[in-house]
Amino acid sequence: MTTDSSARADDLLVVGGHTFTSRLFLGTGKYKSNEETIAALEASGTEVVTVALRRVDLAREEGPNLLDALGDRWTLLPNTAGCFTADDAVRTLRLARELEIADLVKLEVLADPKSLLPDVEQTLAALKVLVSEGFTVLVYTNDDPVTARKLEEAGAAAVMPLGSAIGTGLGILNPINIELIVGQAGVPVIVDAGVGTASDVAIAMELGCDGVLLNTGVAKADDPVLMASAMKHGCIAGREAFLAGRMPKGRPTPSSPVEGVITGKRDA
Repeated sequence: MTTDSSARADDLLVVGGHTFTSRLFLGTGKYKSNEETIAALEASGTEVVTVALRRVDLAREEGPNLLDALGDRWTLLPNTAGCFTADDAVRTLRLARELEIADLVKLEVLADPKSLLPDVEQTLAALKVLVSEGFTVLVYTNDDPVTARKLEEAGAAAVMPLGSAIGTGLGILNPINIELIVGQAGVPVIVDAGVGTASDVAIAMELGCDGVLLNTGVAKADDPVLMASAMKHGCIAGREAFLAGRMPKGRPTPSSPVEGVITGKRDA
Protein backbone atom coordinates (compact mmCIF):
# COMPACT_ATOMS: atom_id res chain seq x y z
CA MET A 1 0.00 0.00 0.00
CA THR A 2 1.47 3.34 -1.05
CA THR A 3 1.22 6.44 1.13
CA ASP A 4 1.78 10.07 0.26
CA SER A 5 5.27 10.05 1.74
CA SER A 6 6.73 6.57 1.31
CA ALA A 7 6.96 3.82 -1.27
CA ARG A 8 5.12 1.30 0.95
CA ALA A 9 3.38 1.60 4.26
CA ASP A 10 5.80 -0.93 5.80
CA ASP A 11 8.91 0.65 4.25
CA LEU A 12 10.14 2.72 7.18
CA LEU A 13 13.34 4.68 7.75
CA VAL A 14 14.86 4.20 11.20
CA VAL A 15 17.54 6.64 12.38
CA GLY A 16 18.80 6.64 15.94
CA GLY A 17 15.61 5.26 17.43
CA HIS A 18 13.36 7.53 15.34
CA THR A 19 11.08 6.03 12.70
CA PHE A 20 9.91 7.94 9.62
CA THR A 21 7.68 7.17 6.66
CA SER A 22 9.09 9.97 4.50
CA ARG A 23 12.66 9.60 3.29
CA LEU A 24 12.96 13.23 2.23
CA PHE A 25 14.59 15.66 4.67
CA LEU A 26 14.20 19.38 3.97
CA GLY A 27 16.19 22.43 4.98
CA THR A 28 14.80 25.80 6.00
CA GLY A 29 17.31 28.29 4.59
CA LYS A 30 17.08 30.71 1.64
CA TYR A 31 13.29 31.00 1.47
CA LYS A 32 11.66 34.39 1.01
CA SER A 33 9.64 34.15 4.21
CA ASN A 34 8.64 31.83 7.03
CA GLU A 35 5.28 31.42 5.31
CA GLU A 36 6.91 30.16 2.13
CA THR A 37 9.11 27.83 4.19
CA ILE A 38 6.11 26.26 5.91
CA ALA A 39 4.22 25.84 2.63
CA ALA A 40 7.20 24.08 1.03
CA LEU A 41 7.65 21.79 4.02
CA GLU A 42 4.01 20.81 3.87
CA ALA A 43 4.16 20.14 0.12
CA SER A 44 7.27 17.98 0.48
CA GLY A 45 5.70 15.54 2.91
CA THR A 46 8.87 15.66 5.00
CA GLU A 47 8.90 14.67 8.64
CA VAL A 48 12.42 15.94 9.38
CA VAL A 49 13.36 19.60 9.09
CA THR A 50 16.94 20.78 9.42
CA VAL A 51 17.69 24.14 11.04
CA ALA A 52 20.99 26.06 11.06
CA LEU A 53 21.11 27.31 14.64
CA ARG A 54 23.87 29.82 13.88
CA ARG A 55 21.45 31.58 11.53
CA VAL A 56 18.41 31.65 13.81
CA ASP A 57 17.60 34.77 15.82
CA LEU A 58 17.53 32.95 19.14
CA ALA A 59 17.25 36.26 21.03
CA ARG A 60 14.06 37.05 19.06
CA GLU A 61 15.18 40.64 18.62
CA GLU A 62 12.94 40.92 15.54
CA GLY A 63 10.01 39.01 16.99
CA PRO A 64 9.13 35.29 16.64
CA ASN A 65 11.89 33.30 14.96
CA LEU A 66 11.92 30.29 12.64
CA LEU A 67 11.74 27.82 15.52
CA ASP A 68 8.53 29.50 16.66
CA ALA A 69 7.10 29.19 13.15
CA LEU A 70 7.98 25.50 12.91
CA GLY A 71 6.47 24.61 16.26
CA ASP A 72 6.27 20.90 17.01
CA ARG A 73 4.91 19.72 13.66
CA TRP A 74 8.23 18.25 12.49
CA THR A 75 11.21 16.47 13.97
CA LEU A 76 13.90 19.15 14.13
CA LEU A 77 17.41 18.34 12.97
CA PRO A 78 19.66 21.16 14.22
CA ASN A 79 22.81 21.46 12.14
CA THR A 80 26.21 23.10 12.32
CA ALA A 81 26.09 24.94 8.98
CA GLY A 82 28.64 27.74 9.03
CA CYS A 83 31.08 25.90 11.30
CA PHE A 84 34.69 25.48 10.18
CA THR A 85 36.21 23.84 13.26
CA ALA A 86 35.31 20.88 15.43
CA ASP A 87 35.10 23.14 18.49
CA ASP A 88 32.55 25.46 16.85
CA ALA A 89 30.44 22.51 15.74
CA VAL A 90 30.42 20.90 19.17
CA ARG A 91 29.58 24.21 20.84
CA THR A 92 26.65 24.76 18.45
CA LEU A 93 25.13 21.35 19.12
CA ARG A 94 25.53 21.73 22.86
CA LEU A 95 23.35 24.82 22.43
CA ALA A 96 20.79 22.65 20.62
CA ARG A 97 20.76 20.37 23.65
CA GLU A 98 20.14 23.35 25.91
CA LEU A 99 17.20 24.29 23.67
CA GLU A 100 15.95 20.69 24.01
CA ILE A 101 16.03 20.03 20.26
CA ALA A 102 18.97 17.62 20.15
CA ASP A 103 17.36 14.19 19.78
CA LEU A 104 18.94 14.07 16.33
CA VAL A 105 21.68 16.43 15.14
CA LYS A 106 23.45 16.97 11.85
CA LEU A 107 27.20 17.52 12.00
CA GLU A 108 28.72 19.61 9.22
CA VAL A 109 32.27 21.00 9.45
CA LEU A 110 33.42 22.76 6.29
CA ALA A 111 36.98 23.23 5.09
CA ASP A 112 36.50 26.75 3.70
CA PRO A 113 33.70 29.15 2.72
CA LYS A 114 34.51 28.99 -1.00
CA SER A 115 34.34 25.29 -1.83
CA LEU A 116 31.97 24.40 1.05
CA LEU A 117 33.49 20.93 1.03
CA PRO A 118 33.72 18.99 4.30
CA ASP A 119 36.86 19.00 6.44
CA VAL A 120 37.14 15.29 7.16
CA GLU A 121 39.64 15.57 10.04
CA GLN A 122 37.63 18.20 11.89
CA THR A 123 34.39 16.33 11.22
CA LEU A 124 35.76 13.10 12.68
CA ALA A 125 37.14 14.92 15.72
CA ALA A 126 33.79 16.60 16.40
CA LEU A 127 31.89 13.35 15.89
CA LYS A 128 33.93 11.52 18.51
CA VAL A 129 33.22 14.23 21.10
CA LEU A 130 29.50 14.37 20.31
CA VAL A 131 29.08 10.59 20.42
CA SER A 132 30.87 10.48 23.78
CA GLU A 133 28.34 13.03 25.05
CA GLY A 134 25.36 10.97 23.94
CA PHE A 135 24.32 12.81 20.79
CA THR A 136 22.68 10.94 17.91
CA VAL A 137 24.70 12.29 15.00
CA LEU A 138 24.00 12.33 11.27
CA VAL A 139 27.25 13.31 9.56
CA TYR A 140 27.74 15.29 6.36
CA THR A 141 30.79 14.11 4.45
CA ASN A 142 32.35 13.76 1.02
CA ASP A 143 31.55 10.84 -1.27
CA ASP A 144 34.58 8.79 -0.22
CA PRO A 145 33.70 5.25 0.93
CA VAL A 146 36.74 5.08 3.24
CA THR A 147 35.71 8.26 5.06
CA ALA A 148 32.12 7.03 5.31
CA ARG A 149 33.32 3.79 6.90
CA LYS A 150 35.48 5.64 9.44
CA LEU A 151 32.58 7.90 10.42
CA GLU A 152 30.31 4.90 10.93
CA GLU A 153 32.98 3.18 13.02
CA ALA A 154 33.26 6.35 15.14
CA GLY A 155 29.56 6.17 15.99
CA ALA A 156 27.65 8.08 13.31
CA ALA A 157 23.94 7.20 13.31
CA ALA A 158 23.83 7.99 9.58
CA VAL A 159 26.37 9.04 6.98
CA MET A 160 25.43 11.82 4.57
CA PRO A 161 27.66 11.86 1.48
CA LEU A 162 27.34 14.84 -0.83
CA GLY A 163 25.89 14.39 -4.29
CA SER A 164 27.87 17.45 -5.33
CA ALA A 165 29.02 20.61 -3.59
CA ILE A 166 26.54 22.56 -1.44
CA GLY A 167 24.23 24.83 -3.41
CA THR A 168 25.43 23.80 -6.87
CA GLY A 169 22.40 21.81 -8.03
CA LEU A 170 24.71 19.57 -10.07
CA GLY A 171 23.10 16.36 -8.86
CA ILE A 172 24.84 13.03 -8.18
CA LEU A 173 28.27 13.44 -9.76
CA ASN A 174 29.79 10.16 -8.55
CA PRO A 175 27.15 7.44 -8.46
CA ILE A 176 29.74 4.67 -8.27
CA ASN A 177 31.10 5.95 -4.97
CA ILE A 178 27.59 6.44 -3.60
CA GLU A 179 26.80 2.82 -4.45
CA LEU A 180 30.01 1.70 -2.72
CA ILE A 181 29.06 3.64 0.41
CA VAL A 182 25.57 2.14 0.39
CA GLY A 183 26.95 -1.36 -0.15
CA GLN A 184 29.21 -1.27 2.91
CA ALA A 185 27.09 0.77 5.31
CA GLY A 186 25.47 -0.63 8.42
CA VAL A 187 23.70 2.67 9.11
CA PRO A 188 21.39 4.76 6.89
CA VAL A 189 22.97 6.59 3.97
CA ILE A 190 21.34 9.93 3.22
CA VAL A 191 22.57 11.97 0.25
CA ASP A 192 23.05 15.58 1.29
CA ALA A 193 23.91 18.56 -0.93
CA GLY A 194 23.94 19.28 -4.65
CA VAL A 195 20.38 18.12 -5.38
CA GLY A 196 18.83 20.40 -7.99
CA THR A 197 15.64 18.73 -9.16
CA ALA A 198 13.39 15.73 -8.68
CA SER A 199 15.37 13.44 -10.97
CA ASP A 200 18.44 13.92 -8.74
CA VAL A 201 16.41 12.66 -5.79
CA ALA A 202 15.15 9.70 -7.79
CA ILE A 203 18.70 8.76 -8.83
CA ALA A 204 19.93 8.84 -5.24
CA MET A 205 17.09 6.59 -4.16
CA GLU A 206 17.59 4.21 -7.09
CA LEU A 207 21.22 3.83 -6.01
CA GLY A 208 19.92 2.41 -2.73
CA CYS A 209 20.26 5.46 -0.50
CA ASP A 210 17.98 5.51 2.50
CA GLY A 211 17.04 9.16 2.10
CA VAL A 212 17.88 12.56 0.66
CA LEU A 213 18.37 15.90 2.41
CA LEU A 214 18.05 19.05 0.33
CA ASN A 215 17.38 22.76 0.64
CA THR A 216 18.53 25.04 -2.19
CA GLY A 217 16.91 22.96 -4.93
CA VAL A 218 13.53 23.81 -3.42
CA ALA A 219 14.15 27.22 -1.89
CA LYS A 220 15.66 28.70 -5.07
CA ALA A 221 13.19 27.19 -7.53
CA ASP A 222 10.87 29.60 -9.32
CA ASP A 223 8.00 27.94 -7.46
CA PRO A 224 9.41 26.43 -4.24
CA VAL A 225 6.13 24.86 -3.16
CA LEU A 226 5.61 23.09 -6.48
CA MET A 227 9.25 21.96 -6.52
CA ALA A 228 8.88 20.59 -2.99
CA SER A 229 6.00 18.46 -4.23
CA ALA A 230 8.10 17.30 -7.19
CA MET A 231 10.94 16.31 -4.86
CA LYS A 232 8.51 14.25 -2.77
CA HIS A 233 7.34 12.32 -5.81
CA GLY A 234 10.91 11.86 -7.06
CA CYS A 235 11.81 10.34 -3.71
CA ILE A 236 8.86 7.95 -3.79
CA ALA A 237 9.48 6.94 -7.42
CA GLY A 238 13.18 6.32 -6.84
CA ARG A 239 12.55 4.23 -3.76
CA GLU A 240 9.89 2.15 -5.50
CA ALA A 241 12.23 1.56 -8.46
CA PHE A 242 15.00 0.41 -6.09
CA LEU A 243 12.67 -1.96 -4.25
CA ALA A 244 11.27 -3.29 -7.54
CA GLY A 245 14.72 -4.10 -8.93
CA ARG A 246 15.50 -2.72 -12.36
CA MET A 247 15.92 -4.86 -15.46
CA PRO A 248 19.49 -5.80 -16.45
CA LYS A 249 21.26 -3.52 -18.89
CA GLY A 250 22.24 -5.22 -22.14
CA ARG A 251 21.75 -5.58 -25.88
CA PRO A 252 18.54 -4.50 -27.66
CA THR A 253 15.72 -7.00 -27.29
CA PRO A 254 12.12 -6.81 -28.55
CA SER A 255 9.55 -5.76 -26.01
CA SER A 256 7.38 -8.74 -27.06
CA PRO A 257 8.62 -12.31 -27.64
CA VAL A 258 8.95 -13.34 -31.30
CA GLU A 259 8.98 -17.09 -30.77
CA GLY A 260 5.87 -18.72 -32.17
CA VAL A 261 4.62 -15.60 -33.95
CA ILE A 262 2.67 -16.34 -37.13
CA THR A 263 4.27 -14.35 -39.96
CA GLY A 264 1.62 -14.99 -42.63
CA LYS A 265 4.11 -16.63 -44.99
CA ARG A 266 3.39 -20.13 -46.34
CA ASP A 267 5.85 -22.86 -45.50
CA ALA A 268 7.95 -23.84 -48.54
